[in-house]
Amino acid sequence: MTTALTHPKDSRYERYRWQIFAVTWLAYAGFYLTRKSFSVAKVAMVPAKAKGVCYAATNLTMTTSQMAWIDAGYLVAYAIGQFVWGMLGDKVGTRRVILTGMLCSVLAGLAMGVSTITTLFGIFFIIQGLCQSSGWAPLSKNIGTFFSQRERGTIMGMWCTNYAVGGFIASAFAGGAALYFCDWRYAFYLPAGALFVVWLLFYFLQANKPEDVGLPPIETYHQEAEAVLEADDAPEEEEEGTWHTIGQVLRNRMVLLLGSVYFFLKPTRYAILFWGPLYISEKMGANILKSGVLSSLFELAGPLSIFLGGYLSDKLFRSKRMPISIICLFGLFGMLLVLDKLPATSFYLGGCFFMIGFLLYAPDSLVSGTAALDFGTKKGASTAAGFINGCGSIGAIIGGTVPGFFKAQWGWSGVFLFMAGSVLFAALLLLPQWNALPSTGKAAPPQQATT
Repeated sequence: MTTALTHPKDSRYERYRWQIFAVTWLAYAGFYLTRKSFSVAKVAMVPAKAKGVCYAATNLTMTTSQMAWIDAGYLVAYAIGQFVWGMLGDKVGTRRVILTGMLCSVLAGLAMGVSTITTLFGIFFIIQGLCQSSGWAPLSKNIGTFFSQRERGTIMGMWCTNYAVGGFIASAFAGGAALYFCDWRYAFYLPAGALFVVWLLFYFLQANKPEDVGLPPIETYHQEAEAVLEADDAPEEEEEGTWHTIGQVLRNRMVLLLGSVYFFLKPTRYAILFWGPLYISEKMGANILKSGVLSSLFELAGPLSIFLGGYLSDKLFRSKRMPISIICLFGLFGMLLVLDKLPATSFYLGGCFFMIGFLLYAPDSLVSGTAALDFGTKKGASTAAGFINGCGSIGAIIGGTVPGFFKAQWGWSGVFLFMAGSVLFAALLLLPQWNALPSTGKAAPPQQATT
């Protein structure tokens, strides 16, 4: 049961907590600047779909099949990277992983912008996939070291807005840059420059855990028992950063289940992220900017959805993450069935994209973020988040490529039917775990913090 936070507040501890919250939020939102460039630039790379704007650099054009292969390469690299970076986040810490991955992402984005050969462009996007996968798991762990389990639903509900807000801003920013300069290459140049500024802020403001800045562990500060991976363990028996603890995470039943659920959930999110602008362009005949903005309503719904999902999981369901996820997944199934049947107007398509985002982002964040921290525990959080997101990223390969490979045969309605079926299966997998909570094992009662 969730109890009220009654610990005495320490001003220095609180300052560091919210400093870490802010800089890690900004870091993951920033990754989307270079992640979304290609999905927006696609509209201009297919000359027949480029409407209402000049393009100074049209010497690199692609078919949708070529785009799908490039997306597939990115997603395979992203999936592999999630597993690797997740374990490294526990082994070497958040700081080293993020500073390396983010700087390489900036360089890969710039390289894509100057590319004139499709094969080379694809290679740089594969490198981008490896860079992008460095973000989620280590940053989630970073939050878990500064915020305790009983507040984590609400905190992660606020923190996980990073990828919804980041995606929304990135789509509009990339589209606006391409439109202003009459050149799709600026959809890569300007976002890469902005991400470098985020890299500098992270370098100066981030710390891996409270102990690194002379503060006690969060469980001591909050007088809370520390969660364990196995019910018969004590916290001191599970050493952080060891291969034994990493192995325990990878064998944990709930971590394995959450990975399976995320495998079936994530295809829908990535299909809309990667192909939403092109779908709207084809459905409405919209230009690159309007397609980017309307499709980004899907992500605009994310912050509200994620915050409400996390808050309700703490306050209404007593830190249980599954009920909200299950309810939203069944609702999402229904929305996907009706999307392609709506009139081709900004009002209907924009509204439906918003509602799909509202129903998708809450379970997405709870499964891949909050529950990963809960069941992976603070000591294995990066490995758990990396494994769950790695499984999701394998599913995302399907979601990111199916529209490019099969929309000619299935039509857009067939693509959305495929997504609906995948979401329904995720809901059914999660349904038996409605009341699941992590174990505190044989942990001793926490002691009063000394500050």
